[in-house]
Parts: sequence; structure tokens; C-alpha cells
Amino acid sequence: MIRITFVSIIILMTSQMAAAQASDEKDVLIRVADTAVDTYGYRNEAGKMIVPMGKYPICITDTFRYFAIVIDTAGRLIAIDRQFHVLYSVFIFDNGPDEPADGLFRITIAGKIGYADAANGKIAIMTQFACAWPFENGVAKVALSCKTHSDGEHSS
Repeated sequence: MIRITFVSIIILMTSQMAAAQASDEKDVLIRVADTAVDTYGYRNEAGKMIVPMGKYPICITDTFRYFAIVIDTAGRLIAIDRQFHVLYSVFIFDNGPDEPADGLFRITIAGKIGYADAANGKIAIMTQFACAWPFENGVAKVALSCKTHSDGEHSS
């Protein structure tokens, strides 16, 4: 009887923790900005600060559901998940994060370019390309090797 009660308590605690975690993952986080001192953070819908102000120097994503694009303390443009793990670097285009095209945006890992889903942040096409253009009408120009040309301000 004691053994059954103990197992029942463990199962109950585990299910409650899982439910709480699932609830936290569904909770939308909203970017908060203090423009007087230029710091950012995220709070949940109840107003509780989840990501403290200044943890990331800049928070680009305004509504953090599944992933957010931020700039970390090393100055990297990265995507983070709800547990604040780095998912990948976000491709920089025109001094900011790559804009989604056909629902995908470019990402980089170890110097290679791939694509992530703009809705959920999951990698849609693994990083494998040396050069990659945005998608247009379901296709994108990519290359396994390429050379970059720069005029000092712009590169192609």
C-alpha cells in the first residue's frame, strides 16, 4: 500500500510539473524596452519578467512564442528557444536579421547558410551552402562554393 501511494504521488507530481511546463511554453512573452537606458527584456502576459532587462543587449523579436531573435553580449545576431538556448546565428542582411521570404529566413551555423521556418524557428533546410539567396516563389539560388565581392560598404 505504501509503495502504491508513493508511486501515485510521484506520478501526480510529474504530471503537474509537465502541465506547468506546457503552460509556460504556450505563454507568449512580450518584449519590454526601457528607451531611457536602452535595455530590453521579455515579460509574460501576466506581467512577470521572464527575461530580465539587459540579459540581451537588444531583443529584436517583439512577441516571443517559440523562438526570438536577439543580439547577445558578444554582439552576435542569434535565435534562442524558450529555454534560452542558442539555436543558430541569423543571417545578417542590410544591417539586420534576414527578412522572411516564402516563410523562410536564412541562418548560419559554422559558416554555412541554411533556412529556418519563420513561424516556429525550426531549421527547414540544414546549413550546407556557401552562398544562398532568399526564397522567391518556392525556390532559392544557392551554391556550395562561392566568392564574395565587396565595395567596402556592400558585399555580394
